[in-house]
Amino acid sequence: MISINDNQKIGIAISGFGMLFLFLGMILFFDKGLLAMGNIMFLCGLALIIGLERTFRFFFQRQKLKGTVAFFGGILVVLLGFPFTGMCIESYGFFIIFSGFFPVAVNFIRRIPVIGNLLNLPGISHVAAKLEGQSSEQLQ
Repeated sequence: MISINDNQKIGIAISGFGMLFLFLGMILFFDKGLLAMGNIMFLCGLALIIGLERTFRFFFQRQKLKGTVAFFGGILVVLLGFPFTGMCIESYGFFIIFSGFFPVAVNFIRRIPVIGNLLNLPGISHVAAKLEGQSSEQLQ
């Protein structure tokens, strides 16, 4: 089993609160204060979980530079007071940065008993297959 030190435990909590603040900020009609707090808390938590050096190496890889610019640019736009536009830009950057992780996540979710069955429903299976990188012929 993987051991987790105290900094990582605190980082998980801070990232969790950051995601909660982001969720609440979107539910409450893109409240810029909650979105800004959520962004800052999520990034600080991520840095505590994997470390500062690994966080910088992850975000500033050459192939992820476009996504990183969009992600941090979106955060800057949220902080400047344009929450909806900033979250759209930030979401685009998030998808570019984490696009390599989606196949692993979808494959993991397919193995969960109830949720895995939901991913095999007709409309959802094609979206999940595209996220996983499969063609529609591989589904049958």
